[in-house]
Amino acid sequence: MAAGGAGKKHKKRKKKRYLLKFMILTLAGIGIYCFLNSHFFDVQRIAVENNAYYTAEQVIERAGAEAGENLFSISMSDVGKRLMKDPYIRLAKTKRVLFPAGIVIWVEERAEAAAVPYAGGFSIIDENGLVLRQTAEEPTITVLAEMRVIKSDEGLPLEVEENAALTDTLELLKNLKKYELYFKKINISNIIIKAYIYDNLVCEGTPGNFIDNLGALQQVLYDLYSQGIERGTIRIGGEDYVSWQPEVELSPDRSSAAGIQPTEENTTAASVAPTETPSGGE
Repeated sequence: MAAGGAGKKHKKRKKKRYLLKFMILTLAGIGIYCFLNSHFFDVQRIAVENNAYYTAEQVIERAGAEAGENLFSISMSDVGKRLMKDPYIRLAKTKRVLFPAGIVIWVEERAEAAAVPYAGGFSIIDENGLVLRQTAEEPTITVLAEMRVIKSDEGLPLEVEENAALTDTLELLKNLKKYELYFKKINISNIIIKAYIYDNLVCEGTPGNFIDNLGALQQVLYDLYSQGIERGTIRIGGEDYVSWQPEVELSPDRSSAAGIQPTEENTTAASVAPTETPSGGE
């Protein structure tokens, strides 16, 4: 009888210990929950990093995050998804900061590469042909003209009949940066493109020939610039064929925009022209 009574008391003590542990864990959980949802973890600061096109305020607005919200009630995944819906945002990363409570938003943006006339305005596209936005005003970037646009929706690739030529021309624009060259307008056809340095100075050739001869083209342009020549036609072919002649078809666009930006390093240009087809002066 004594042994049986001792066993029952042991079981009761064991149950009490389990109950005590459960109560302690429950109270601890409630305490942690209340602490995490206290004003101590209200968002005090939202920082934006690596933005260029959008201001920090614009990024925060698109993220849908607000100061004063509880740090742990904001879904970082949802913030990132909202940002990624914007065509200008290529990549978005978010993280929480505990002390003081805040959020850091890091973005990688798409850059405007060209403007394509469409529906009385312009479709702004990035270097891969993705439509970033529509605008009624002509922007200060290269205009890709004379293409037949099939479809232009924000956030989707631009659809044109001259798709192959558009792809090659966008590749050309990527390569121009290496040589500090700029075309104010490029007229695109299925084979030949006409790239305008000034209204009356135009380059003609295939996108592939342009890319292969950018170094030679750069030297010819610097030579013309040093002589004060701002008109004529530069024909670009294969195997370092670059030829300048004074005649030019006038562009309907009468605005004047410089095609190259001389610096101390590049204003001294040799009078360079391919031996097979020399360039001339006026």
